[in-house]
Amino acid sequence: MATEDLEWERSKISNQDMNLLKKLGFTKKENALRFPKEESYPSPPIEYRVSFVDHLIRGLSPLIHEFLRGLLFVDGLQLHQLTPNSILHISIFITLCECFLGVHPNWALWKRIFCVRRNGSHNVTYNIDGVVICVRSDVEYFDVKFPDSVQGWRKRWLYVHEESPDSVEYKIAPFDGGAKILRRRSWDVEATEEEKLATEALMTRIHELHNTRGKELSGIQITAYFLRIRVQPLQARKNPLWMYAGEEDVDKDLPVKDLEKLIRRISSLSKKDTIPFSCRVEPYSGINALPEGTSRPESEVAGSHKSAASSEKEVESEATTSTHSLPSAISPSNKRKRDKVADSGTSKAGASHAEEVVPTEGRTTFNPYEDALVSSGDEDEDLPIDATARTKNLAEANKRVDSLALKLEQSKKARKKAEANAAAVEDLRKRLRDAEASLSENITQQSSREEDIIARLESHSRRFVRRTQQDYDLENPEGDRLLDALSLLEIHGDEARQGLTDARIVLSRLFPFYFVKKEEPETFTALAKCFRSKENLGPSLRQEGLKIGVEGTIALVADSQQNVHWAKVGDVKEMETNKWQSLIRAAKPNSKKILAFLGFNPTPAPSSSKPEVK
Repeated sequence: MATEDLEWERSKISNQDMNLLKKLGFTKKENALRFPKEESYPSPPIEYRVSFVDHLIRGLSPLIHEFLRGLLFVDGLQLHQLTPNSILHISIFITLCECFLGVHPNWALWKRIFCVRRNGSHNVTYNIDGVVICVRSDVEYFDVKFPDSVQGWRKRWLYVHEESPDSVEYKIAPFDGGAKILRRRSWDVEATEEEKLATEALMTRIHELHNTRGKELSGIQITAYFLRIRVQPLQARKNPLWMYAGEEDVDKDLPVKDLEKLIRRISSLSKKDTIPFSCRVEPYSGINALPEGTSRPESEVAGSHKSAASSEKEVESEATTSTHSLPSAISPSNKRKRDKVADSGTSKAGASHAEEVVPTEGRTTFNPYEDALVSSGDEDEDLPIDATARTKNLAEANKRVDSLALKLEQSKKARKKAEANAAAVEDLRKRLRDAEASLSENITQQSSREEDIIARLESHSRRFVRRTQQDYDLENPEGDRLLDALSLLEIHGDEARQGLTDARIVLSRLFPFYFVKKEEPETFTALAKCFRSKENLGPSLRQEGLKIGVEGTIALVADSQQNVHWAKVGDVKEMETNKWQSLIRAAKPNSKKILAFLGFNPTPAPSSSKPEVK
C-alpha cells in the first residue's frame, strides 16, 4: 500500500486561535509551544515535535501523557499522523477512566473498545492524518458526535515541547514528515481472556453510564467537562483527575460563552442543539471522592493503568530471546500529493474508507514485540511463529539495517548541505534583526509625531477658549488622547462656524442701511471688509438719511401746495432751529398720509433737531 504525503504549507495560525490557546492556559508554561515563522515545511527545534492547534483544543498538551506515549510507541506512529477526532477519542477515554470509572487509563480496556485503521483509499494511505482511531463495531460506546470534516486543521501546525530521553520513559519518535505508515498487528489486537475477565466490571459500568435513564452520560458531556475545568487529559499530570480540587488546581473554569463556541467547533452540534455544561453523572473529584477500594494498584497487569508501552516493557526479556526488534518507520524518498483529503470523523471501525483487517486467530496473549511487527507483503496472512519464520524475520531485519545505513549516509549528505546553507540562514537572521530595529524606530517616530499633533490640537483648543470664553467637555471620551483632542477641536470648530453664520446674517441685514444702493458682496470676507473700512460710516449714514429726509420734505411741501423759498432752505447754516422744527411739524401730516398709503403705521417720535450737514 502506497503512502501519499500531503504538501506542507506555511502555518496559518490566526489571532482567534492564539486567544483560544491563551484561554485554555497554554501560554502560562514558558516554552511549552513554539510557533513557526516563515518556514513552509516543519523544522522543529531540538526536543520539539510537530502537532496542530486542533490537537491541543481536544486535550493534547506537553508534557505528553504516558498512555499516549505508549500508544504511539506500540503502534509506531507520530503525532501528526493522528486525526483530530482520534486525539479526542483518547482524551475522552482517559477522562472516562479517571473521572467516572475511578481507575488509571487502562490498556486492557482500551483494547476491548478501540482499534486503529488507515485513513485513505484502498491503495493509498495519507501521511498527515494517515491513521484514525475507531470504536470496534461490536462495542456499545458513547456517541461523541464527531464532525464529518474538520476544515483547514492541517494548515494550523506548530511545535510542542518534548522532554529529553533522560526525563521520560518513552520518547516520541522524532518528526519525519515523509515517514511511511506501516500497519502493525497491535492496531487490531484484541484483549486476552484474562484481560476481558479483569475489565468486565469496567465494561458493565460503561454500559450503565451509557444507558441509565435520566443519568445518561455522553461523549459530549465528557468533552465539555475537561474543557470547562481547563485540564488537558493528554498532559502528563502528577495526580489523576479524581483528585481535581477545583480552583486550587486551576484559576477558574472556562467561561460558558467560550466553552459553547469550542464545543460547537469540535463537534457536529448545530446552533439548535443545547450544550451540556455539566454531566448528568457527577464525576469523581476532590469534592466527590472515589468509593473506598475503587482505584486498583499498579501491580495488576490486566486491569492496571499501565500504558501500551509499559505492557511491552514487561515482556522485553522474552522478546529479546526471539531476535525480534521493533522496527522504526522508514520514509520513502519520493513524495506524492493528493488533491482532496477527508478527515475521518467516524466513531466505528466499519467505515467505508477504513481498511479491513482479519484478526489473528489461535493466539491467547499479545506480545507487543512480536505482534507489533509490520506484516510486509501480505498483511492479512497469519503465519505460525516457528524457527523458520524467526530466521526470515531476522533476514528482513538485516535488510532494514542496511536500509537504515543508507538513510544515515543520505542524512550525512543532507547535514553537509544544511551546513553549507548556514551562512544564508545567518544572513536572513541579520536581515530580520535589522527589520525589527527599523520597525522599532518607525514606531518611535510615529509616537513622537502623534505627540506633536496632540500638542497642536490642544493649543488650538486653548486659543479658541481664550477668544470665546467657552469651553466644552466630551460626553463620551474615547480614552485616546489624539482622538479626544481632535473631537474637542471639532466641537470648537462647529461653534466657530455657527458664529460666522450668525455674523453673516447680521451684517447682511445691516448692509442696506450703511451702503445704500450698493450690491451686497457674495462672500462673508468681502462683506466683513466693507464694515472694516477706515472711513467713518456714521456721518455717511446720517448724511444719507438727511438726503432722504430732505427729498421727502420737498415732496410733502410740493404735495401741500405750499410756497417755500428753497434758496433759504438750502442755506442750512443760517436756518434757525425753531424754523426747522416748524417745517417738520408742517410736513408731518403729509408724511403720515404717505406712510399710511404705503401700509406703514409709524410710532410717534419727537421732532428732530437741526441735522449736521457736511
